[in-house]
Amino acid sequence: MTPVELSRTVLHAVRRAVDEGELSVAVPERVVVAPPRPGGCGDYATNVALQLARPAGQPAQRVAEILRPHLLRTGGIADVVVTGPGFLNISLRSAAPAALVQEIVRCGLRYGHADSLAGQLVRLHAPHEVRALVHLDVLARILRSQGADVRTGCAAPPGFEWGAVLGVRVDVVGGGNAPGGVVVRPVPAPADPLPLGRDAARWALLHPAPHDRPRIGDDHLVQREGNPLFRVRYAHARTRALLRNAADLGFTPEPGPVAGAQPLLQALADHPRVLAAAAAHRAPDRLARHLVAVADAVPPLLPAVLPLGEEKPSAAHRARLALADAAGTVLAGGLSLLGIDAPDHL
Repeated sequence: MTPVELSRTVLHAVRRAVDEGELSVAVPERVVVAPPRPGGCGDYATNVALQLARPAGQPAQRVAEILRPHLLRTGGIADVVVTGPGFLNISLRSAAPAALVQEIVRCGLRYGHADSLAGQLVRLHAPHEVRALVHLDVLARILRSQGADVRTGCAAPPGFEWGAVLGVRVDVVGGGNAPGGVVVRPVPAPADPLPLGRDAARWALLHPAPHDRPRIGDDHLVQREGNPLFRVRYAHARTRALLRNAADLGFTPEPGPVAGAQPLLQALADHPRVLAAAAAHRAPDRLARHLVAVADAVPPLLPAVLPLGEEKPSAAHRARLALADAAGTVLAGGLSLLGIDAPDHL
């Protein structure tokens, strides 16, 4: 269940409570769901009970308790916990493998994109420093993936090399931070990342948390398992190679049950939640680390995707190929949001 679908589900719960006479309020046009804040739990949280408390003439916790059973009767929701003054914390059920893969195939590179921030204008401003500007660029991409209207600004032009090599662009140059805007100010890079090239430089600046000092060195260029960027891009390239090899053998992906792939399925199912959290917390490193988790869950699947020897392609092979295709799609979509290329050959 995507954040958009969950928002609609919460609205349906409010409408049912009103129809059954448990609440006497006007049903809102939309409800915001977001990753839970400190003290919360589950996959998503909403403050709809606090919004409805005054018009309903009831305490927010009571409104939340009225809505809770309506949500629990909805397919796809595993648990609902009321915390604090009346926040509804919602845990989702894991999607069936075939349904999850079909959803990823349907959405393509936009899997995990949502409109939970639709109608919100977010102004981002960065100092004239390379890491801050790369973070600014990626945060704008992630926020837009969740429906926000984003405007970016910097005190001075990014400079030709930062634009040409790193692909950094800003909407407005000069002036201070706009009222109500967000200042993007991660710990500055300790050295010039431009010699690493666009992909490795962006990864070096984005993978560490904003409050951590990034490492700028040639280890981001080495083609080995110790390099997280290499693992992510290699996992993507392997999934594309499997699709080519399967086509040569005359079979195509077809979603279905896959045994022994729960870590990968869970990582793929988490992708929309991770994008929402990265947007909510202004933390592109969450997406980078998530892509590493997806990539690290891919290798156990790979040996069983293609038939061996005289073995004929079966439904199990097609289902595993579809799952590998979905994993590659998520990796490519996530790298695209980070402004990093996802090559089919590596």
